[in-house]
Amino acid sequence: MQKNKWLLLVSSLGVLALLVVAAVQENYLREWRQVQATAVGDEGPIPVMLRQIVNPGLGTADRCVSCHVAMGPGEQGVTGPQMALHRPVVHDPAEFGCTVCHGGQGRATDKADAHGHVRFWPEPMLPVSMSEAGCGTCHTATGVPRRDVLDLAAATYARLDCAACHRVDGRGGTVRPDGGGMEGPDLSRVGLAGYDPSWYDAHVAKAATETSGPWATAFGPISAPDRAHLETFLHTRVAAPRLIAAKSVFLSSGCLGCHKVSGVGGDTGPDLTRIGERDPGQLDFTPVPGRRSLENWFSAHVRAPSSVVAGSQMPALGLSDEDVQALTLFTLSLRRREVPGSYLPLDQIRVARLGVREFASDGASVYAAFCAGCHGPEGQGHRAAGLAAFPSVANPDFLGLASDTLVAETILRGRPGTRMRAWADGTTGLTAEDVPPLVAHLRALAGVPAPSETRPPRWVAGDVREGERLYAGSCAGCHGAAGEGADAPALRNPVLQELATDTYFVETVRRGRRGTAMPAFGTPSSTYRTLSASELESLITFIRSWGGPS
Repeated sequence: MQKNKWLLLVSSLGVLALLVVAAVQENYLREWRQVQATAVGDEGPIPVMLRQIVNPGLGTADRCVSCHVAMGPGEQGVTGPQMALHRPVVHDPAEFGCTVCHGGQGRATDKADAHGHVRFWPEPMLPVSMSEAGCGTCHTATGVPRRDVLDLAAATYARLDCAACHRVDGRGGTVRPDGGGMEGPDLSRVGLAGYDPSWYDAHVAKAATETSGPWATAFGPISAPDRAHLETFLHTRVAAPRLIAAKSVFLSSGCLGCHKVSGVGGDTGPDLTRIGERDPGQLDFTPVPGRRSLENWFSAHVRAPSSVVAGSQMPALGLSDEDVQALTLFTLSLRRREVPGSYLPLDQIRVARLGVREFASDGASVYAAFCAGCHGPEGQGHRAAGLAAFPSVANPDFLGLASDTLVAETILRGRPGTRMRAWADGTTGLTAEDVPPLVAHLRALAGVPAPSETRPPRWVAGDVREGERLYAGSCAGCHGAAGEGADAPALRNPVLQELATDTYFVETVRRGRRGTAMPAFGTPSSTYRTLSASELESLITFIRSWGGPS
């Protein structure tokens, strides 16, 4: 009995001690309490209490402002060792809260929990270096040009010294020591808010009335090409410069050839529309160095896809560290959260409901977005380990013989049996209107015009049996015994058979194709048989037999 009394006493004292420790920790030692204890408002120390931003429309309740007090509604004047104001953004963080853009666990009050760096929480906070990825939760920038065009637009803005009067993303728009410059309108958000399309005429008229100051010293006539570059620059000013730059890298790398984003692109690879919401707890980090974060996983996957995902068909792109970080940022931005219509921004409405595209529509931009990943940025072709080689679509020997109809219909209808899909089947976002400028871009890359045909499409009349013998000896090793394709394209492909002319076939065999393993069979050689004109016709007659009657 005595032992039981002592046991009860000790256990009671232990429970009492735990309660005291818990009370002290909860009421005095919590990190947010210590942070608030050092903060000072307009009237002195602020009251220490749990703070939060509740937005029923977005379904959020964020207690992040318990530590980041100065970012809370009506408390921007609070100062202290750990107080910092939110940098200027398009909307008010005190209304929207924190987790909508930054991720994390809004209802948590401990730092690790709030930032989402705990097991089983599927939405960890974005790293600070990737914070602009949060804009992709609601916003979808439209008409983003490829990388070289965006870089040229920024360079034009800098060369014309527009920063003498205008501030963009925190730079420029100040009076200079020599008296030049002035504080003109901030252009950081004109891509969202819009601007006067007749701005240049207004600038010219204003400069004509000034004899000194920045209007006379910093502004001058601007050529039409430079004005076009400035229009591109202004259109892409949406207060998220790093995200726009990252998107331009994505649209210049041919990623849409295999991946869909918002219903646009191919379907060889996974749909990326909401890949930025992926749960890191469901990923294998064994081959990924560094911290177990979505950022590190995406970076490692872009660098060496098959090393991170066994059996991945995605080739290593050989990108620089800068480009890897850009693609990681853009991938993290693909979050596309469902938000009420009252919060849906205009750019998202234009994409989701009006069909406005996120990329520029000129031939070079369409090629960069859809084709460059497989066929190379200059149309030079591409070979990846374990995959059939992708042909050079800008080879002058090919385009010098291929009609615009053959090239265009190959894009529209694809090449059955290969990874070249039909791009105008209504599921890719590419339309028939995109094809003519795309073909024109390929011809510009090759530097050759469309061929002029003087013969009818079908004119060969050779011996099909002799052609079969010639094919088995000279062609089957690369093109396959039945023309199914191996290390070289399939010759019995129905689209090729229907649209390619006999002249195209004959001259391709006779001349060969530079930069490939296809030799010129009409040129004498010690390594392969030279074919006469009649033998060429017999060979093509046999190849034509796979396509049915003419």
